Amino acid sequence: MNKNLRQLFTAVLVLFVVLGFSTTLLMTFRTNELNADPRNTRALYQEYGLPRGSILASDGTVLAESTAINDSFQYQRKYSNGAVYAPVTGYYSITSRADRGIEASSNELLSGQSDSLWWERVKSQLTGTQNRGASIETSISTKLQTLAYKLLGSQSGSVVAIEPSTGRILAMVSTPSYDPNVLATHNSENAVKQYSALASNSNNPMLNRAINQYYPPGSTFKVVVAAAALESGKYDTTTEIPAGSSYTLPGTETKLTNAVSSGDGTNGKITLNDALSYSSNTAFSQLGVSLGQSTIASQAKKFGFGSSMTLDGSTATGLPMKSTASVFPTSATKDKLALASIGQGDNVETPLQNAMVAAAVANGGKLMKPTIVDRVRASDLSVLSKTSPEEYSQAFSSDTATKLTSMMEDVVTKDAPELAISNVKVAAKTGTAQIGSGGSNDAWTIGFAPANSPKIAVAVVVHNVTTYGVDAAGPIMQQIMKEALQ
Repeated sequence: MNKNLRQLFTAVLVLFVVLGFSTTLLMTFRTNELNADPRNTRALYQEYGLPRGSILASDGTVLAESTAINDSFQYQRKYSNGAVYAPVTGYYSITSRADRGIEASSNELLSGQSDSLWWERVKSQLTGTQNRGASIETSISTKLQTLAYKLLGSQSGSVVAIEPSTGRILAMVSTPSYDPNVLATHNSENAVKQYSALASNSNNPMLNRAINQYYPPGSTFKVVVAAAALESGKYDTTTEIPAGSSYTLPGTETKLTNAVSSGDGTNGKITLNDALSYSSNTAFSQLGVSLGQSTIASQAKKFGFGSSMTLDGSTATGLPMKSTASVFPTSATKDKLALASIGQGDNVETPLQNAMVAAAVANGGKLMKPTIVDRVRASDLSVLSKTSPEEYSQAFSSDTATKLTSMMEDVVTKDAPELAISNVKVAAKTGTAQIGSGGSNDAWTIGFAPANSPKIAVAVVVHNVTTYGVDAAGPIMQQIMKEALQ
């Protein structure tokens, strides 16, 4: 073999090695990436050509399903009452595939490609039947979800309802919302236009406010501070603490006052119980400074502050549904600590977090991990996985929970009788957080019922209103509790 032939042979051999290596790289390491690429139309048709699993409410109502259709994609994704359930379902589109909610977090299960469905795929090949995705059964109550969405109406806000003993999320509503059906269209040009319109909307309808939006919690945070005080062993419900008609923030000339004179106490003092009942700003700001930043921060952490919650747990086979971690300042001057102790300043949390605060009190101090997926079923209805209740933390003692429950009952009986429900004991705390100099507020109410045997814990926030929490959010919480307890 002469020199030229040897060089040619070597060059061809090198090219074959490079080709083999690149093919192996593509097939082995980049398969998922290439399949997920929206430009891969072959993978897209293959994906749409199989019936995607359904997403169901707790009563079996179908929230999302794929139905046969006479076009090149073969199946159309449809959402029942799409705007109501959008924070739960997310959407599935030919332009962006699975995005948000359970569509994204359980994508491989819904598409039938999860490793846990390998036997179903084998059976479909052996029998010549079509492979089908798994169905996802959620904990969402259709009656509570629908009612909460209706009550929020055109307002910006959120409602989260939890079963305290299990952590199951019964309602997760965010307004304004969007209709996933407009994104599920098979016309890619229209799908892109609809997404662009939603993404550029100043009201941000695609944001899940229940788990991914911060709000200052206002006076609802006083429940956390009260828990820290009781847990310290230095305070009881009858302990008198400094209050007064005004309090000057340490190192400043800024004065805090109370919304009602009953929060002033008598001779500059008020019991811890009445401080919560009448939502005394002067009492809780001073109490927060006395307890110290680390004490309150430690208590807040036990409630879940500083941690992102994964709502679909072990069922996630795609992008998990996670909440944004709520924030209590890790270091603060005394003036800022005083503000944070009444739910203002640098203290922000999600509606899910505030529902967890109420749920922990309702469940004797034991905080359960919030979950939204009850079980996953294969196409033959066999159960692939089932969510079991799991403790997140022992936020405080059962004795503290009993005292907090009594204090929150007194909020209703002493200061907010309009939140009462006939023949049902209600424990609640309202909050009104100032969000600007123009009189705008974030209005909150959190609570649980029946107080003596809790079945539901609720957090409601209505954004950018001029009224108080008891007026804007209180009636929504009350009606949801009534509906849940029927």
